[in-house]
Amino acid sequence: MDLDYGSLAELVALAEARGGTVSELVLEQQAEQLEESQEQLYERMREQYKVMEASAAQGLKEGVRSASGLTGGDAHRVRQRLEEGRSLCGPVFAGALARAMAVAEWNAAMGRIVAAPTAGACGILPGTLLSLRQALGLGEREVVMALFTAGAVGLVLSGHFQLAGAKGGCQAECGAASAMAAAAAVELAGGAPFMVENAVAIALKSSLGLVCDPVAGLVEAPCIKRNAAGTATALMAAELALAGVASLIPADEVMQAMKRVGDAMPPALRETAEGGLAATPTAKRLYERVFGKGCEACGACAGE
Repeated sequence: MDLDYGSLAELVALAEARGGTVSELVLEQQAEQLEESQEQLYERMREQYKVMEASAAQGLKEGVRSASGLTGGDAHRVRQRLEEGRSLCGPVFAGALARAMAVAEWNAAMGRIVAAPTAGACGILPGTLLSLRQALGLGEREVVMALFTAGAVGLVLSGHFQLAGAKGGCQAECGAASAMAAAAAVELAGGAPFMVENAVAIALKSSLGLVCDPVAGLVEAPCIKRNAAGTATALMAAELALAGVASLIPADEVMQAMKRVGDAMPPALRETAEGGLAATPTAKRLYERVFGKGCEACGACAGE
């Protein structure tokens, strides 16, 4: 079986033709390609899921702070508001936001996380999946299998552009993570493979042009809150796709457009901390607070 991870349309078409899910197809193909058993690969993915689960639990605890001292505790605040019955969005949405921020905050606190697909976007996929597992009453195996679908989407994306903010802005990190999470969410909800493709396209379109502008050059602000935003995008894209809403532009073409947009971004908006939010007066003061006045390690204070 020859599966081309360069095209999402081809992957989805093959899954539809076989009458199964994307994850089943990917697991079977990867086992054959890597000359390992499906159960071996499943267990490896399960280990990744357990790390995601643990990092979310750690990040939700009270008292989590980043190494810089700039961030931490916001995931706990969101969960607390939810537990007090004051959430505007309900348990699925608010729970996903809290968990996404928790993983991102745990990353900033130097905890153990899974780069999904990058450390800067590490909370979006687990935030989405963990919340849906609780809401839908799903078993562990279903969620682990959905990670194979997310992984396949990530492989296709990586064939179109590099999944790094330094190359394509935050659209290449949080945008990719949103697409991966949306694909997994659709499968978890029983959606057909063609709905997975539509969810990916919708998530990517909604992230197109997102810049990477880390304050003080750290993966904290606005990165942590963008993990929450990326989770919201993933759930929105999955909801629309499951309702039968189709993307007018195919997912593969959206990926090509994202590559062109990333290439067109000036360096100041690609993780250099020289533009966007990183160039604001408050961001420069925060930089000095963390690194000391006059330090030019990341260029955020250049010219000051």
